[in-house]
Amino acid sequence: MARSVLILMGSKSDLEIMRKAADTLEKLGVEHEMTIASAHRTPERVDTLVRGARDRGVGAVIAGAGMAAHLAGVCASKTTLPVIGVPLSGSKLVGVDALLATVQMPPGMPVATVGIDMAANAALLAAQMLAVEDADLARKLEDERERRAKAVEEAAAEL
Repeated sequence: MARSVLILMGSKSDLEIMRKAADTLEKLGVEHEMTIASAHRTPERVDTLVRGARDRGVGAVIAGAGMAAHLAGVCASKTTLPVIGVPLSGSKLVGVDALLATVQMPPGMPVATVGIDMAANAALLAAQMLAVEDADLARKLEDERERRAKAVEEAAAEL
């Protein structure tokens, strides 16, 4: 059973946002690998990491990139594992360019895409994918949703 998630980012400047994916997975007890690999500057590294992911027990890939944002698409071209793209806001277009580049994939090459800078949502989606075959993880996700709902109820009661 696949039990881990590969988190890739295009550069070190993406770490602050992409760390939120790792933090979310850690809270859920999901193993993960996190590293830097650029679709443009280190395409061989991306290829090696993604092609070998399934053999390392990876069940989903999260790829965060800004600007041209081809990292998620390149990952998707190298594996049949689910790939989740996180468009990042580090450009003059504040991530809209990355969002469009990530979500507008060609037919036959799907990439799930979350909102701009929403790395935590990418982690939750990856965990949901793994939870299809993992009842314990599914319960943890349900508990997390209940915790969030309770926080909203408490905030409403404070008003």
